[in-house]
Amino acid sequence: MTLEESKLCSLLLREHFGEVVDRVGTHLIQTGAQPLRMIAHDTGTPLDLVKKALCVLIQHSLACFQVSRRGQVEYEGDCTRILRLQRYPRYIYTAKTLYGDTGELVVEELLQHGKMSMSALVRRVADRLTDSMEEGKSMEHSEVANTFTRLVETHFLQRCPLVSEAEKSEGARPQAAPTLLEPTNDMYTLPEVNLSGRGKRRRSVDDTEGESKSKRARLDPQDTEPALDDGIYWQVNLERFHQHFRDQAIIAAVASKLDQTSSEIVRTMLRMSEVTTTPRAAHTQPLSSNEIFRALPAGYNISKPVLDQYLSLLADDPMEFVGKSGDSGGGVFVINLHKALACLAKAALESVVQERFGSRSARIFRLLLRKRHLEQKQVEDFAMIPAKEAKDMLYTLLSESLVSLQEIPKTPDHAPSRTFYLYTVNPLATARMLLQRCYKTVFNLIKRRHYETKENKRLLEKSQRIEAIIASMQVTGAEEAQLAEIEELITAPERQQLQKLKHDVNK
Repeated sequence: MTLEESKLCSLLLREHFGEVVDRVGTHLIQTGAQPLRMIAHDTGTPLDLVKKALCVLIQHSLACFQVSRRGQVEYEGDCTRILRLQRYPRYIYTAKTLYGDTGELVVEELLQHGKMSMSALVRRVADRLTDSMEEGKSMEHSEVANTFTRLVETHFLQRCPLVSEAEKSEGARPQAAPTLLEPTNDMYTLPEVNLSGRGKRRRSVDDTEGESKSKRARLDPQDTEPALDDGIYWQVNLERFHQHFRDQAIIAAVASKLDQTSSEIVRTMLRMSEVTTTPRAAHTQPLSSNEIFRALPAGYNISKPVLDQYLSLLADDPMEFVGKSGDSGGGVFVINLHKALACLAKAALESVVQERFGSRSARIFRLLLRKRHLEQKQVEDFAMIPAKEAKDMLYTLLSESLVSLQEIPKTPDHAPSRTFYLYTVNPLATARMLLQRCYKTVFNLIKRRHYETKENKRLLEKSQRIEAIIASMQVTGAEEAQLAEIEELITAPERQQLQKLKHDVNK
């Protein structure tokens, strides 16, 4: 883990969970596995607060625990998972795009709570949807449960690890820490729960102020009775979302390189194997031409011979996104996921070089990617760039670590006159370096947003107070002149400053 990652993790934890969780979480990702009392001692935090912070981190899968050889329970932070906090809005938006408002709220609630049972989640989402509906309408639990089922079937949601039955039994010897078992066989199996009923609107404070606890219990029996799926918890499968993002990137690349029909064929192939292919697989499951033809969307009028021509074209393309693995059933095809990702990564590197250093530098960079190793004179000749300019561009790329220099001596003394100096590009190292730069950029942007908000705190509070006064006056039916008079409390320069702040924060 690099310094940029550690700093960004700390900032994200503080922004989402507060100072104590940030202190404990940052300590764990910097020091590795630590027992409870050591964490409390090193961070200078009371033991009960450390326990609460660890509960929050474990609940959101940002930390894990294990029993060490000495029998102590040790806790360890997950840096990669903490960095995923930045993508939460994208996960929620994707769920909204695929499954509508109900899918959006299901994923949002799960991300906010970390882990939840199906029955509790369905009730919360139904209540939230009912609140947003017109008076007299409500959302049925069964509708929310259907969306939840579809999310599970497409593997966007999965079960959490369970405590083994042997440890839960009454006569079992107490362990230092529970052993969590991954539900490999039934990770996507839904529990048998009767989810009848409708969502309820939140009652105002005035309505519930005088009610006793017993009366509220009688009104909401669902909140007191234990659910049938008690103990079965669900979480968002982030790897499945990343798989979806990867598939969309591949489809977009094919559409821009070839045409829309080719991208639709690739989309069909990815959709057919999205559940059966593991996220880290090098290629998708083999699919025959006949299977692909039958799975094409109903409105897509492509004949079988035309489809075969498109598949042959995709298989012969230099990008090698689609590969042919057999001839049975009209030809068997796979999508080479690793090759596709490598191709997309190289295209991203080329675009970075072009944006920062111009098209000629990008030409040299592309040439080195293709030829692997070249001397300076060869670069000048192949790129058709004057020697002085080519030398300047190569040294600039070398100083930015986008290009590396490899020495091949003819003699053991490494004399410069008897040594070949070859320029080359290491795509993996370059991609990692640019990724670290991205982390640093995100860190700087968040710090800048905090600074701008802090500097204009007084003006923001004033604006919020005036907005609250105007809202309350509109409810009571105030005249336009009175509202305009209140609005004038914010002067023109202050309004301009607020607009600039809003623009900067959004940026």
